[in-house]
Amino acid sequence: MDIHILQSTINRKSSLTITGSKSESNRLLLLKALYPHLSIDNVSKSDDSQLMQKALASKEELIDIHHAGTAMRFLTAYFSIQEGREVVLAGSSRMRERPIKILVDALRDLGADIQYLENEGFPPLRIKGKKLTNFEVTLKANVSSQYISALLLIASRLHNGLKLTLDGKITSVPYITMTLRLLERLGIETSFKDNVISIKPFSKTPESKTIVVESDWSSASYFYSIVALSELNTEITLSAYKEDSLQGDSVLAEVYREFGVETSFDRHSIRIKKSLITHHPSPIHLDLSDAPDIAQTIAVTAFGLGSECYLTGLHTLKIKETDRLVALKTELEKLGAEVTITDATLYLHPSNSIESDISIATYNDHRMAMAFAPLGLKTSLKIQDADVVSKSYPQFWEDLRTIGFRLK
Repeated sequence: MDIHILQSTINRKSSLTITGSKSESNRLLLLKALYPHLSIDNVSKSDDSQLMQKALASKEELIDIHHAGTAMRFLTAYFSIQEGREVVLAGSSRMRERPIKILVDALRDLGADIQYLENEGFPPLRIKGKKLTNFEVTLKANVSSQYISALLLIASRLHNGLKLTLDGKITSVPYITMTLRLLERLGIETSFKDNVISIKPFSKTPESKTIVVESDWSSASYFYSIVALSELNTEITLSAYKEDSLQGDSVLAEVYREFGVETSFDRHSIRIKKSLITHHPSPIHLDLSDAPDIAQTIAVTAFGLGSECYLTGLHTLKIKETDRLVALKTELEKLGAEVTITDATLYLHPSNSIESDISIATYNDHRMAMAFAPLGLKTSLKIQDADVVSKSYPQFWEDLRTIGFRLK
């Protein structure tokens, strides 16, 4: 399904409720499988979380998680400790191109029995679950935080717990911290000192507990972009959020001040308001090592405002649903931007014009579709394969209509 966005003006005031965080939901779903006394409210409605739930409930030998990269990594670790269970963990054609060797090597160091069924270092995998008694492992510190979190989530069920040493400068620290805080809510003892993470084994049954998933800050990013590109005093209220968020993408509240957007927190919501109009916005310089998922949104916002933008810390974007740096460059340049990329950076030259009626390719990547949609406030454009948003935010297009976007 393609969607044509007609140049729009949104409502001056709007309110929306956003689905639960995919990152929090998938971590908690795995923990619930390990500790059934846990209950979860406001689970993400995303495809990824639904696939995670289905995989954890399945008794079949073949587990197909399609495009769900988080599920692939978390489930690789989970099935490694399911004693007596053998599964084949498979995914889409793109998943077969996404590396998993770093995680598999770490799990093998702990004693796991995992084989590659096609290409060395890539899914699909055959996993024979067993008791893992080794407890020390080392990873490069700049790898995807999902590899690290996959190990941390199963650590309390390992016979001797886990001592994980991270070699070098750590990236995506908020995602690691999120995992540790969720473990601690269950009563699991953790330690993160210098570059060493330790988790004690936890064999007892935890108390029955309900954890409410905070709404997804990555999903909020598109409304920050919309407000930034809107008229003065436009505001959108989003539920349900909290000021002491576990999510790294909550840095949006600080980042978007650069684009004239103010954030105010209520008990369970945020109000984002366009408080400043600048005809020549200042250059944006950001290190997004801890929040790479908002890079596409920020780059598109800067382009829509004609601002110069330099983003660093983007090395993990090349192994996402697509090579997001190449995809961003290709699609922004269709609209008239000038973009320079390396393996870890993006530089957007300032520009004063935006081409109209351009068709934006999404590359099976939900964030490409949603990041470019706010440009409908500046020009008309088409989003190809628009239903790809269901991966993380199935209600996205309906919510855009609710706030005033004109879609065909």
